[in-house]
Amino acid sequence: MLGMLLTDRECKELDYVLRKELDEMLLDLQDTRLDAEIRQSIARRYRVVFRMYARFASPKELSRYVLNIRTDS
Repeated sequence: MLGMLLTDRECKELDYVLRKELDEMLLDLQDTRLDAEIRQSIARRYRVVFRMYARFASPKELSRYVLNIRTDS
């Protein structure tokens, strides 16, 4: 386990980056042109990024992605 000290501004920026990455992966998971193997790989990565995001996000913000992770994986 690694620890990091971040300023409020850095936390907000990391929060933003993680949200955008989750949104992009959700779009990719809905793309039927992608192979099942690629979509599974994206779903595994989504779970990792989701857990990272869960450390920063409020429960209300996190709920936006919880439903999607369960239906897309």
